[in-house]
Amino acid sequence: MLITAGRVLTGSGTYVEDGAVCIEGDSITAVGPRAQVADHSRVQEADLSFPDATLMPGLIDSHVHVVFDGSTEVLAAFSGSSDEQLLQDMRRRAEQLLSSGVTTVRDLGDRNGLALRLREEISRDAIPGPCIVAAGTPLTTPGGHCYFLGGEVSGEAAVRDLVQRNLAAGARVIKVMASGGGLTKDGPKSWQSQFTTAELRALVDEAHQAGVPVAAHAHSADGISAVVDAGVDTIEHCTWMTEEGFGLRPDVLKKIVEQGIAVCPAVGPHWQMAARVFGEERTATLFGQVRQMAEAGVRLIAGTDAGVQRTGFDGSLAGALGFYAHLGISNAKVIDMATSEGAAALGLGSTTGKIAPGYRADLLLVDGDPLADLAALKEARAVWASGRRHEPNSGE
Repeated sequence: MLITAGRVLTGSGTYVEDGAVCIEGDSITAVGPRAQVADHSRVQEADLSFPDATLMPGLIDSHVHVVFDGSTEVLAAFSGSSDEQLLQDMRRRAEQLLSSGVTTVRDLGDRNGLALRLREEISRDAIPGPCIVAAGTPLTTPGGHCYFLGGEVSGEAAVRDLVQRNLAAGARVIKVMASGGGLTKDGPKSWQSQFTTAELRALVDEAHQAGVPVAAHAHSADGISAVVDAGVDTIEHCTWMTEEGFGLRPDVLKKIVEQGIAVCPAVGPHWQMAARVFGEERTATLFGQVRQMAEAGVRLIAGTDAGVQRTGFDGSLAGALGFYAHLGISNAKVIDMATSEGAAALGLGSTTGKIAPGYRADLLLVDGDPLADLAALKEARAVWASGRRHEPNSGE
């Protein structure tokens, strides 16, 4: 298959004008100027031609929970559904993600391996959806954040055992709840830490022995410090909460940069309403901390926490990316956060996130120029996942 477009975004703000991409099976075999690629592929007429559009890498949402419905009463809907009901709803959410241009997601916690089952269905083309990097059951302390997902553990032996069980089930990332969180009203507060230093180190060691990265949910400033010392690969939220408010620690921030730990702030599409919820001063602090991390050189990646309250799966990532532009990050860098940088953090840097020979054919076609205006990403014209074309809203 040969796809030509007015612009082909190959990565890091680089366009090939009047470009083309050749696909064979699920992989990209050539990319470059149209005449050159057409000659390379021995195709005289373009299979698909979009002279007024932009072809770019598919988007990557690095933090979702497909098991949740994104409503105002997430836990009520979750608790009242059987596994089969949840899986049926998850299939629909997977198609919503794909229709919005998201071709890869990292699912950071489900119940009874449902995201792993969903991944298997998508991988054999039984249903449409993005590639899923799934964590399985997130580890938490007894009564801790998201304990209702079934991952309560205490002690190094229990921690290692659950990591091993997740890996055996097919998990490609391990998720640990290193602090409390707002979704668990009867659990520890967001500024309170979970797990001992020894437990965190045992968890990271067990995962890394298997070559699998660790993602740490951490709002607490103390929790952030602990997971950095334990050697996690990504930090989710990273809001630096303390009992008194917020307290970004420059010494810990320096370690995050030096260790190459990626940070996913998990900002949703309604970020412009934050001041109404948290107040002007608190919001300014939260936004300022993300800006400070970016300016310090932290590897930021884009994720929405889709599934939690008021964050759905239909266009949430495209709607969230404006937050980073609001902080002064260039559009090219923001797109990298949602493509190549996200892929690298998920361990897929040599597989997806770029348009290059040998990469998986995960592509997004949009009208307009996303480097000039990120709003162009809000309307997906066509999506290819592993070389398979999906027409948004077509039901195919």
